Amino acid sequence: MTETADDLSAPLGQDKLRRKRRLRLPFTAMQALAMLLGLFLVTFAGFAIFNKDPLGGEPMTRIAIREPKATDEKPAASGHGQDSKQESKHETREAPKQAAPGEQKTVTMIDGSTGARHDVVIGAGEADDKGEAASAPPPVMAGIDPKLLEKSRYGMIPVVADGSKPFNVYAADADRAKAAKMPVVAIVIGGLGVGAAKTTDAIMKLPAAVTLAFTPYGSDPGKIAERARTQRHEIFLQIPMEPYDFPDNDPGPQTLLTSLSADQNMDRLYWHLSRMQGYAGITNFMGARFVATDAAMQPIIREAAKRGLGFFDDGSSPRSIAPQAAASQAMPFGKGDIAIDVVPTPAEIDRALNKLESAARERGTAIGTASALPVSIERIGAWTKTLGDRGILLVPLTTAMLKSKSS
Repeated sequence: MTETADDLSAPLGQDKLRRKRRLRLPFTAMQALAMLLGLFLVTFAGFAIFNKDPLGGEPMTRIAIREPKATDEKPAASGHGQDSKQESKHETREAPKQAAPGEQKTVTMIDGSTGARHDVVIGAGEADDKGEAASAPPPVMAGIDPKLLEKSRYGMIPVVADGSKPFNVYAADADRAKAAKMPVVAIVIGGLGVGAAKTTDAIMKLPAAVTLAFTPYGSDPGKIAERARTQRHEIFLQIPMEPYDFPDNDPGPQTLLTSLSADQNMDRLYWHLSRMQGYAGITNFMGARFVATDAAMQPIIREAAKRGLGFFDDGSSPRSIAPQAAASQAMPFGKGDIAIDVVPTPAEIDRALNKLESAARERGTAIGTASALPVSIERIGAWTKTLGDRGILLVPLTTAMLKSKSS
């Protein structure tokens, strides 16, 4: 009874072990994860803002350039026997392969912060030491007067000699007396030299009086241009020039740019001029911005005039200053009136050719431009067969340019 009373009088819970209290953090797991994520984002943003590396994020390549060490040691005597031969073979296998003299690659490097482009020539070899272009210059084409050529660092380029000008010497034959008395039409097919099939079609399927304009690109533009001259076509050289949407719309390597100095553009012009010979003049390849920029265009026109070339403006830019610049140099000049295959369908091409006829009757001379699309070649070829019956004479571009100048 005593024990029972003691049990009843004892405070409740005194005989049980007290529970251990759990350690509780002042934040939840989700809050901790959010804090870590926020810390990472702050660190990343700080690195992006305060890091001044303009090439951050750009792909980079490191190239080890080793110069061969000069050695004065003489070859070991042959008395070393087989071991010496094996060692020599081992060294030959491990020797780095040297680039062939004159072999080079042009790499365009882009500044990640400004977007500026820089062309860097790699592996020019001995040619750089001589101050010459590393790639072999194009050979002189057949039927070219050597007196009308002078050497540049890229190859041979046209020049006036003894009063003879490339424009007059390389102009295609035409009955200019007849052309002076009746309406004439000239057609220029551009963009040739890159696609072999379309270039061959233009050379072989179109009349000789159709003038062909070649880009400076392709594996052997001089050879193709020579073939065109063999078929009695007159040829012009297309010079890539900066369009308004450059570099999204890029004419190609060595494009003349308004952002370059006159000397830099002149150097690029010489590269283009050296790609082939036998052309009577040059013409713009694209270049709406360039031909509309007086400071950039004037030196090119002056240089072309000095070298006895004509200039043809394809008419694609209404703001072109080429007519005024050419007039100031008293050089042969022509401008395209109608682009024949803007809409490359037979019906639209025929409609453009009819407009060209009307322009010739109104002004005495009209010049059309076209590309070497199969449908363009087919429709132009068919149209020229009956052109004379309608009282209009098809003439080379140089004849149309001279008639426009005299009228």
